[in-house]
Amino acid sequence: MRKVLRCAVVPSSVVLISGLATLMLQPPINASATVSSEQVPFTTWREYGGTPDDAQYSALKQIDRTNVTQLQQAWFYPVSNTGFRFGSNPIIVEDVMYVVGKENSVVALNAATGTELWNHPTAKGTNFSHRGLIYWESKDRSDRRILFTSGNALWAIDARNGNTIESFGDKGSVDLRVGLGRDPKSIRQISSGTPGKIFGDLLLLGSATGEDYESPPGDLRAFNVVTGKMAWIFHTVPHPGEPGYTTWPPNAWKYIGGVNTWGEFSIDEKRGIAYFPTGSPTYDFYGADRNGANLFSDCLLALDARTGKYLWHFQTTHHDLWDYDLEAGPKLLTINHDGKMVDVVAEAGKNGYMYVFDRVTGKPIWPIVERPTPKSDMPRQIAWPTQPIPTVIPPFARQKFSPDEVDQYIADPKERDSIRAQVEAARSQGIYTPPDTKPTMEIPGNNGGANWGSTAIDPTNGTFYVLSKDAPSLLELATKPPRRQMTGSPETQGKVLYVQSCQTCHQENLAGQPPAIPSLLGIMNHGGDEQLKIAVRGGMSPMPAFPDLSSTDVDDLIAYIRHPEEAHVPPDILARLSAPRQISPKLAPAGTRYWTGYGYMNSTDGLPAIGPPWSTLTAYDLNTGKIKWKIPFGGVTRLEKKGITDTGSYWPRGGVVVTAGGLIFGGAKSDSTMRAYDKDTGKVIWEFRIPAGPEGIPAVYEVDGREYVVISARPNSDVPVSAGGVAPLEDGPAASTQGYYVFALPQGHSGGR
Repeated sequence: MRKVLRCAVVPSSVVLISGLATLMLQPPINASATVSSEQVPFTTWREYGGTPDDAQYSALKQIDRTNVTQLQQAWFYPVSNTGFRFGSNPIIVEDVMYVVGKENSVVALNAATGTELWNHPTAKGTNFSHRGLIYWESKDRSDRRILFTSGNALWAIDARNGNTIESFGDKGSVDLRVGLGRDPKSIRQISSGTPGKIFGDLLLLGSATGEDYESPPGDLRAFNVVTGKMAWIFHTVPHPGEPGYTTWPPNAWKYIGGVNTWGEFSIDEKRGIAYFPTGSPTYDFYGADRNGANLFSDCLLALDARTGKYLWHFQTTHHDLWDYDLEAGPKLLTINHDGKMVDVVAEAGKNGYMYVFDRVTGKPIWPIVERPTPKSDMPRQIAWPTQPIPTVIPPFARQKFSPDEVDQYIADPKERDSIRAQVEAARSQGIYTPPDTKPTMEIPGNNGGANWGSTAIDPTNGTFYVLSKDAPSLLELATKPPRRQMTGSPETQGKVLYVQSCQTCHQENLAGQPPAIPSLLGIMNHGGDEQLKIAVRGGMSPMPAFPDLSSTDVDDLIAYIRHPEEAHVPPDILARLSAPRQISPKLAPAGTRYWTGYGYMNSTDGLPAIGPPWSTLTAYDLNTGKIKWKIPFGGVTRLEKKGITDTGSYWPRGGVVVTAGGLIFGGAKSDSTMRAYDKDTGKVIWEFRIPAGPEGIPAVYEVDGREYVVISARPNSDVPVSAGGVAPLEDGPAASTQGYYVFALPQGHSGGR
């Protein structure tokens, strides 16, 4: 067998690729190389996550424990027709707020009143960086820019008036498909919903590559903010001669995709180090074409922010078969460890584990040991024999699911019994049980644990907060049958396509698996053709792109979704369509390809299969590695009406913000409530119900001495329509509740200053 890297831990340092140890021992990058060595004051919110280190913390304290109960809605800015996702973190520069607006436009608002200042439309029918925007200004402030990704391109507009900056790239944009070592025409999806980070005159970017075989690589890149020229690139699937190349089969860089940073990342400005959490390789759940440890997938990767030079890494999952991406932004803190003050970087994973490292060397603060994990029975696939397990700091999410933990609130007793039987029969050998052709339990599931935006810190005392989901998945690998054609009406032909391409995830009845996979029932009633075409052609996480579907195919698919009752496919043909069939497309090495749905375990009434709490907020004291407190985060409206509380939200999308006023602000989507928690105890101090479901990361800012908190929200379409959910709407009463909700103390209140 080819010798590959085992990222085990030894007492002195992170295990490295041979020949890279000297890089680990380098002193910090000279602070003079950065634009500014000033301490980040945490009093502004000029970028996604608040600051370059992505702290999700504000030093503002006008709103505090003593007066937060007086918080009231100051203004609301409506935003409709942004598609299936809306979790935008606004940025605020002086008294101007920049947000994602209607039809994915870029909008400038008066941050104190919500009055629109200008609106820059983007091309319809393209994917968009819906989680936020990027602001940059020159040293003399004569040049101020907003950057964003739309249609697989990076765009620059003038922050003062919204006009396109024609001198940037090619008449205002840079094609992000270029420079990745693949035919740009073959790349359907590359721009990310999460914005990048500014370092001097560079914009550092991750990407969203899609989830299927032959997705593009997730190379990390930096672009000059003024010209748009690429300044550096780091190949996350190494090319020949590059570090990590031997942890893959030969030439894997030509066909393996993913290994991307699609969530947040952070920058230590003083040292000039960028910390990138990377995702799994594609295909996520079957890896016979990529046997090996697969660097730099599932890594916390430290690079020189100015050059892209490798500094150190730690791989949290070897040869990922579970889609255990690292997504949440790495948090930078200073802790008291064994009597010494140590600068650390902390990362929370989908797998429920917390990892803490010395920020400069990458050495784990507490031991992380390699422990044996189950073997794979899949053809040609070699599961990695061990995985790195933290030993001192406890996990924040459940990592087992037994039959006695099935959700007691599922209404139908027969369905509860059926789920218990499924759990009992599933292949389940603990965390890191490889997926199989038999139903295999994955807990935390591939949409569980920590996700984008889900972590925050209090840098004053070394406390780390993680908002997480307990969401098991039941995976079952199968081969896809060859594409079958059929004559008949568009609806009939569309149903054939639906069964072959969509049914595994969206279910036979189109009900989806909310909240991660939306219901398609009624989705077309208010004109959703264009957004659906974007999702099918370009992908929309977690859904992969379907580049092999023609325009006619997509039209037929939409016809079926609009009128499923008019499709007439004989039962015997449906049975043959659904039956697995061995196929052998080209693969490196040659062999059969396997797929699985994401396997979210939900009941027909929209509740999780596992019992509550479904989401929790956990506070860690990183000085000791111990959990300070843990609480359910939010609730579910229809259960709360029955007096059932403390279930946690199902599921949160986004995260929280910590403030110097002693508070944590966060919104729970499934009960449409914004809350303020005591940061030291987790006790709810204030809550405010809004007419939509909060998503994204709150932002905290100040204008003319008044402190504000803002959160984005959209209609609750993440539960089945039969259980009170709604389909995404373009117009109408539900759509009018989508937008930005802004809170402040009453005018004239002096606050806690």
